[in-house]
Amino acid sequence: MISEEAIEKGTGRSWSSWLDYFNSVGARELTHQQIAEKASNAGAPPWWSQMVTVAYEQHIGRRVLGQDCDGRFNVSASKTCEGTIVGTLARWVAATSDRTDFADVAITRGPETSTTEKWRYWRCGLDDGSRIVVLVSAKSPSKAVLSVQHERLESSAAVEHWRAYWKSLLLEV
Repeated sequence: MISEEAIEKGTGRSWSSWLDYFNSVGARELTHQQIAEKASNAGAPPWWSQMVTVAYEQHIGRRVLGQDCDGRFNVSASKTCEGTIVGTLARWVAATSDRTDFADVAITRGPETSTTEKWRYWRCGLDDGSRIVVLVSAKSPSKAVLSVQHERLESSAAVEHWRAYWKSLLLEV
């Protein structure tokens, strides 16, 4: 959970003030999107509207740490690599190109890559309904960050399994 100090710094409003506000607008009965809209209308910047909404949903027990608004979980692991974003993505592709599965869960969609000026992406879907998004960005002219995001996991136990798996696989890249 984001700290109360971070919420106050990012939104200009104390956590207790946010709680009072959410209670006054009946947020407990609203959807995630509706709560985020209320936060935005109350002056929270866009990213902070989402973060204060997540914090509120955790506070009222609607979701646990790491759980998204659909009830699923996400995990990420990252590594700083020597080289450019192009070279780092190429190393990831080479390290994974012969795979038909990750941890015995079959790849059912992709992999596919895409690029923007600042990012390189690699994506695939798995047989369990989860998906993997690899993002590569520049940390400096000679270093890149390779981040694996595994989305749509069914449980917090799956998060810990996959976190260890991705950290181990990143050692090979």
